[in-house]
Amino acid sequence: MVLSRRSLAGLAAGFLSLSVPAFAAPSEIRVDWATYNPLSLVLKEKKLLEKEFEGDKIAVRWVFSAGSNKALEFLNAGSIDIGSTAGAAALIARLNGNPIKAVGVFSRPEWTALVTRVDSGVTKPADLKGKTVAVTRGTDPHIFLVRALDSVGLTEKDVKLVLLQHADGKTALLRKDVDAWAGLDPIMAQAEVEEGAKLFFRKAQDNTWGVLNAREEFAQQNPQLVARVLKVYEEARQWALKNPDELKKLLVTETKLPDAVIAKQLERTDLTNGSTSVGATQETILAAGLALQKAGVIEGKVDVKGGVDALIDTRFAVSPK
Repeated sequence: MVLSRRSLAGLAAGFLSLSVPAFAAPSEIRVDWATYNPLSLVLKEKKLLEKEFEGDKIAVRWVFSAGSNKALEFLNAGSIDIGSTAGAAALIARLNGNPIKAVGVFSRPEWTALVTRVDSGVTKPADLKGKTVAVTRGTDPHIFLVRALDSVGLTEKDVKLVLLQHADGKTALLRKDVDAWAGLDPIMAQAEVEEGAKLFFRKAQDNTWGVLNAREEFAQQNPQLVARVLKVYEEARQWALKNPDELKKLLVTETKLPDAVIAKQLERTDLTNGSTSVGATQETILAAGLALQKAGVIEGKVDVKGGVDALIDTRFAVSPK
């Protein structure tokens, strides 16, 4: 039997359609927003994602994340498709079996420090031995605390951890229920500006970058949608850089925090890195992972570098203009 060129092409197309599964586009995309991710507020308030997907009849559902731990819980449960977290928090989640991919960057912040009251007597990490410390486990502030303790030969066992969500940690500190708090902006900036709280230990390089994570299954089935979300994030980043006053006003309106507090947060938030910088986060995430392994938080047998490699996915990143 002799097959024509057209027949061969038809057979090839048929084989391809069988070997590459086709997935119907979802009816909605579920994305988180968070006060520690200023760009998410730009997207949400300006309805940039809604405009992007309007022609596809894909709705956008916004879910509030109070911290990296909450965003990661939502991703693991399938409640959101794309969520914003600290890079090191994403790594720990990935090592613990949360099937996520870090696909983009939303900021390079100094968003965490160790915080206390002026009357606590705490002035350095070594002073925390035997003290109570409020912290949100599984977040960059928690990881920052572990690394700070390790730098002076202490571990979590040397302090009394009080596990609270970030806002409740600030309240506990100000009420004198705890001696210190592993803070997170903008709540940390609020405590500093309005309540006179003291950031007694800062180390910018131990803050991991803010990354956008996609559920691995969602990214595999909808790579074009992930890329389009990152494209819109890039639009939001460009807008934020060109309109710093408007960005501040937007955050003030959304968070109900004063100008001075938001100004302090933005002062510590670098938005000059686009989503293509997700590969550049590898070094900071790996350093955090190895530090946590040294401190015993991550088991010694775990392949941290392999975990970082499995987490970071640069295929969807959008080049900045």
